[in-house]
Amino acid sequence: METPDPPVARQISLYAVIQAILAHGPTSRADLAKRTGLSKQTISEVVFELETAGWLKPQGRTSGKPGRSAVVYEIDGRAGLAAAIDLGGTKLNVAIGDLVGNALAESLVPTDARGGLYVVDQIAAQIETLSGQLGVTTRELRIAVLGTPGVFQSETTHIDFVPNIPGFGEIDVPTQLRQRLGIPVLIENDVNLAARGEQWRGHGAGIGNFVFIAFGTGVGMGIIANGHLLRGARGAAGEIGYLPLAGDPYDPRGFALGTFESSVGSAAIAERYAGFGGRRGLTVRDIFAALASGDAAAIATVEETARLMALAIAAVGAMLDPEIVILGGSIGLRSELLEAIRRYLPRCTPTPPRIEASVLGNRAALIGALSVAMERMHDDLFGVGGLPMPPMLASARRPAALGVTAEK
Repeated sequence: METPDPPVARQISLYAVIQAILAHGPTSRADLAKRTGLSKQTISEVVFELETAGWLKPQGRTSGKPGRSAVVYEIDGRAGLAAAIDLGGTKLNVAIGDLVGNALAESLVPTDARGGLYVVDQIAAQIETLSGQLGVTTRELRIAVLGTPGVFQSETTHIDFVPNIPGFGEIDVPTQLRQRLGIPVLIENDVNLAARGEQWRGHGAGIGNFVFIAFGTGVGMGIIANGHLLRGARGAAGEIGYLPLAGDPYDPRGFALGTFESSVGSAAIAERYAGFGGRRGLTVRDIFAALASGDAAAIATVEETARLMALAIAAVGAMLDPEIVILGGSIGLRSELLEAIRRYLPRCTPTPPRIEASVLGNRAALIGALSVAMERMHDDLFGVGGLPMPPMLASARRPAALGVTAEK
């Protein structure tokens, strides 16, 4: 005989307890009663049900307070697992995260240079390997969040503007991954995920309006406006590589990468260095090494690149008025460039925003993917988006229905 669903009042109580622990972390039953307004008896019953079902676990006991210590409960992170993927043109970073955002297993490998379906197979293989390390199958995961260069088009389920991964924009990536993994797949721009990572655990924590600019092989921007990720009508908000700056915006040769990116990307920096009298064929890393030794061409190159970046940041400031601009990417993290940009900004805008280098480094997008996966699991499992919650949370134990989704 099937157990009847709990009354609405009990669902509300379950929801309140889960929300309190998600908001405040490990909490005793007495503190749960204070924060939820529920009676001590109801709290005891709800905590017992959630612990029995595997959603809560004892974390320890209270200390430093008069009287007897009390058991403190926390969400059992292993009750929900998800895959987070940061795909780049040269590197693929994959992690399996839990219900509270911890990365339990992680890998970093070179991206398959053949691109297309080879990269899809590579992503699936990495997730399968990491899942196996944790003793689960991929179908026991609840969702996969993929950060990729380019712009995901939900209407066509294709990804536009991914020149660094051959053939990747020509295939239905979420459907291909879903068929291999057996779980829902969410696609998001990698720089947008990096902004989400900064919002969660970086310089953007607690700040409602900021931008994250990734500056490396190319340049891109993620925008947090009033606490929410801003995408625009076609998902292309933040594609600052296409700003009509630092070149001729009417020259169609700049249409592929964008006028601004064509002037500040890594290839442009190497060309600029050679134009200032430096040796051809050097990488950006080589140029910064030459800068440290006082090479005149390297100094001129970094100064001119910083001048152009300051101009773009001033334009962004005029449009979005961010409280902080966070720089990331292999070039954006260079302290020499950061200091030069700070010098140039007051010369091209009366209200220069605060500029900081990302504290998350090259893990910003992966951490953002973990954050989004965690939020989605909370929505699905705990009814964060609103009542009713799944009856007794029992139905949430079953694998989620298959589907293809894009971050809205």
